[in-house]
Amino acid sequence: MSELSIRLSELGVEIPTVSAPAGAYVPAVVTGNLVYTAGQLPFVGGALPAVGKVGELPGLVTPSEAKALAQTAALNALAAVQSAIGSLDRVTRIVKVVGFVSSDPSFSGQPGVINGASEFLVDVFGEIGVHARSAVGVAVLPLDSPVEVELIVEFA
Repeated sequence: MSELSIRLSELGVEIPTVSAPAGAYVPAVVTGNLVYTAGQLPFVGGALPAVGKVGELPGLVTPSEAKALAQTAALNALAAVQSAIGSLDRVTRIVKVVGFVSSDPSFSGQPGVINGASEFLVDVFGEIGVHARSAVGVAVLPLDSPVEVELIVEFA
């Protein structure tokens, strides 16, 4: 068992099966020694655990719920990486995370939400999981998902 497999097991995380794309694209593309993932939604068992906008008002997805969903979306992005390169043990660096948050107009906590993805990647990979990042608020995401995450990953 690899160190990464042991670490995932310690975190109680299992890499899911890659979901079929919802459109005319592929989950990940390899060019040179980089993998670019498509935007990944926080699907669990083929369904979104929550939908709607993120914010502090009643009836919205809370920032803490959205942060957990960002972690799930990052896990799904790792599944896409694994499907493209065969093993996450080949990862040498998480280069960049781009996170989108479907935000209520009054919500400006997108960085805290996308920390769910960033902190998870550091928990999994340690120092090579530290990355550049964008956290962007948007009006709506596909299927009314609260978050979407994409990765750029270097591998050997």
